[in-house]
Amino acid sequence: MQIDVFTLFPEWFAWLQEPRHLVNTNLGIRPFSYRDFTQLSGRQVDDSPYGGGPGMVLRVDVVAAAFEGVYGMPAAEVRTHRPVIVMTPRGRPLTDAVVRELAQYDEMTLLCGRYEGFDERVHTVLANDAICLGPYVLAGGEIPAMAIIDAVGRRLPGALGNQASLDQESFSPGLGGGTEYPHYTRPAEFAGHTVPSVLLSGDHAAIARWREDHLGAGFVEDPL
Repeated sequence: MQIDVFTLFPEWFAWLQEPRHLVNTNLGIRPFSYRDFTQLSGRQVDDSPYGGGPGMVLRVDVVAAAFEGVYGMPAAEVRTHRPVIVMTPRGRPLTDAVVRELAQYDEMTLLCGRYEGFDERVHTVLANDAICLGPYVLAGGEIPAMAIIDAVGRRLPGALGNQASLDQESFSPGLGGGTEYPHYTRPAEFAGHTVPSVLLSGDHAAIARWREDHLGAGFVEDPL
């Protein structure tokens, strides 16, 4: 899989070349800076919004120039060859199901915004998908893009020691969309708190029942 990231901070993605679960896969990450493709003076990439208001907006012509420079085709055609995903609060939530969907592609493009986001024509002319990390606002799209890369990358062959574990983890269909049971390891006692005795019993059937009984109910939006 190849994931291209368009951002104002391509150097932020260098660390994603290092985690073992990503290094052991066929995942390739290519970060590109909008500033390397703009034809505006001073490497400008944004402008003030029509109609007034605070903040700056990333220009559609700059994003288009970046696409054409990287892919060698008209910018509007890129989305006919691969998913082009905008990181935006208006996007669909990033869920386990979405991650599974994205992991099936051979390539995708992630667009990271800044300031007030993108000119709307980036959404309507250049992109074909939009994803939101959660119901809050970040300074830019880089952290959501990293979350997608990490979540998708760990589903690729070679990422995990046992790929079957992907079907028995939190939010997976194997657990009915809920969260995993509690985990314990050594020491068996800590500050007066002990490991449940059934986990030390060696009775695998009883352990399986205990784990099933202690599956979580899934994501709770407001646990407090």
